[in-house]
Amino acid sequence: MTDTVPRVDRDPRVDRDLRDGAAPAPAPAATGRVDLSDIPVVRTKHWFRWTVAAIVVFVLAQFLWSLVTNENYEWGYFAHYFLSEPVLQGLGLTLVYTAVSATLGFLFGTLLALARLAKSPLLNAAAWSFIWFFRSVPLVVQLVVWYNLGYLYPTLGLGTPFTTDFWLVEFPTVQLISAFAAGVLGLSLHQAAYSAEIIRGGLLSVDQGQLEAAAALGIPPRRRLSRIVLPQAMRSIIPNATNEVIGLVKGTSVLFVIAVPELFYAVQVIYNRNSRVIPLLLVAVVWYTIITTILSVLQYYIERHYARGSVRVLPPTPLQRARHWIALQWARLGDDPTPPPALVGADAPPVDRATRHAAPGDSRFTSGGES
Repeated sequence: MTDTVPRVDRDPRVDRDLRDGAAPAPAPAATGRVDLSDIPVVRTKHWFRWTVAAIVVFVLAQFLWSLVTNENYEWGYFAHYFLSEPVLQGLGLTLVYTAVSATLGFLFGTLLALARLAKSPLLNAAAWSFIWFFRSVPLVVQLVVWYNLGYLYPTLGLGTPFTTDFWLVEFPTVQLISAFAAGVLGLSLHQAAYSAEIIRGGLLSVDQGQLEAAAALGIPPRRRLSRIVLPQAMRSIIPNATNEVIGLVKGTSVLFVIAVPELFYAVQVIYNRNSRVIPLLLVAVVWYTIITTILSVLQYYIERHYARGSVRVLPPTPLQRARHWIALQWARLGDDPTPPPALVGADAPPVDRATRHAAPGDSRFTSGGES
């Protein structure tokens, strides 16, 4: 490899001849180029990076060592209660609350997002007021209010407007809004307020020019929404929506304030009886971690599905990479004379980066719906 930069340093033999008083020897024919291959390459040491990595490894090893040697964890009680009936019942109730509240919350949030984008100032103001109020009030306060709504309205029903004459149908509020209903109401309305902004941010992330082009081609508005807007908006909605669902799973633990026997409440009841606080809390921690891990895997595959609209070749999944690596190692052992072909898409960008290829640099893709 050569460089076009001319050499500026003087030849040391010329300096020696000048010091001795002799006429300088004729210099070799100057080529005016420097061979860069003669310059030694000095690698960067990255001392700070190695120091931080060593500290992280030390702290992790210390923590794992304490998990094994510290008897206060009481792993025997953990194993006894991990699959016990009260814990599994609480886990099932947690999943039911999460599924119902997420479904209702995102359905209602979609309506709120469309109302926020509507040209009607009344709908826009109503949706904005709902979102503003339910994002301002803490979730635990909403749950307690819904659970005690009977103090405010003893009966609910249908009848003459602006009166309490419920001649058509009437229910006692305490019976109508049970603990389960109060939990679903509180979680769903709270989730709808946040989901509306996430969905609105995703819809706004689609380039307006595509909508104008589709309208110019005569594509009906419903098909524009389902075939053009939503597939592109989902690329920015999915990561934030999954975060909300994961937060909702953990948010169900707040239901203990209205005595709903979900996972955390069930664990609390057990350790209040046997005083084994740490093993029972570890049971809840491990179950929440398992649920979150499953949701994260689902998020990866959903993001990968919607990334098809922004990249030509999808990156291989971790499972595909593992199978290709095993096949490659098996071929190296000599048992298979034909090595596996190269993995398609191995050089493709990761899924989380590929989903943003449609509009690089567009800050709305990562705004979290708060724009």
